[in-house]
Amino acid sequence: MADVQAIAKRIVENVERVIVGKKHPVQLTVLGLLSQGHMLIEDVPGVGKTVLAKSLSKSVGCKFQRIQFTPDMLPSDVTGISVFNQKTREFEFRPGPIHAQIVLVDEINRATPKTQSALLEAMEERQVTVDGTTYPLGTPFMTLATQNPIEYEGTFPLPEAQLDRFMLRIKLGYPDKSEEIEILNRQQYTHPITKLEQVVSVEELLTAQEAIKEIYIDEQVKQYIVEIVRQTREHPDVYLGSSSRGALAIYRLGQARAAMFGRDFVLPDDVKALATTALSHRIIVGPAARIKDVSPDEIVKEILERVPVPGAQAVG
Repeated sequence: MADVQAIAKRIVENVERVIVGKKHPVQLTVLGLLSQGHMLIEDVPGVGKTVLAKSLSKSVGCKFQRIQFTPDMLPSDVTGISVFNQKTREFEFRPGPIHAQIVLVDEINRATPKTQSALLEAMEERQVTVDGTTYPLGTPFMTLATQNPIEYEGTFPLPEAQLDRFMLRIKLGYPDKSEEIEILNRQQYTHPITKLEQVVSVEELLTAQEAIKEIYIDEQVKQYIVEIVRQTREHPDVYLGSSSRGALAIYRLGQARAAMFGRDFVLPDDVKALATTALSHRIIVGPAARIKDVSPDEIVKEILERVPVPGAQAVG
């Protein structure tokens, strides 16, 4: 796993040349890339969501596209459209911006549900269907979507089917005082992203994505993952719990995290470190709990405290 660890380290360190003081969110982003998953970045404007996506793309040399979602967008603006060529007297397909390797969907909740649904097939099956013809997307393929959790006017909440397709959700948060001063210093003359160079080839990334699938997960750890997910469905404060995609997300992210830290096996600690970011956006809190301001994050943390850890022995 040394090669995967080295690749992950190079990407993280390169992105951190632009994103200051956010090592944990950057690591999660790289884990999502290695796990072939999609990511929802939910935070207030101006904390680096777009820059994070661009930095990741430049670090691995992937084709990058940005889609700025607006209420008047159509699904064809995302997937592409068939245009009639008068010279050849045939229809020609003109691919949309989704036909890239790393796609930034900016302010995803500003588009109508009809347009949001254009991403469903792409995110799950790595393909799009236009006028009855299916077009495969490139590899690797990753969608990074952003949304502002504060501003609700003119937005359309993401349906559960859409949220469930995101492997993990992260938040960047504001930098502290020293980090904000560092940001000012780095951008005195130019933005550091303009000088960012590729540190990993696409071939190396694809090899790493396949290599993490060989990471060993003990049967007890698998049962631990499944029990945590099942507890989200049975919790009294939950209206709708996590689907099986939540268990698969923790499973694959756990393998990637083990490889990132140089291990060829997954620990329960990997599961605990990833459970909140992989499950909280898949949980719908019940009406009574919502009145009490119970959050999905709190529910997942409570479940982690309650579910026995594999290998742990009871005291007393």
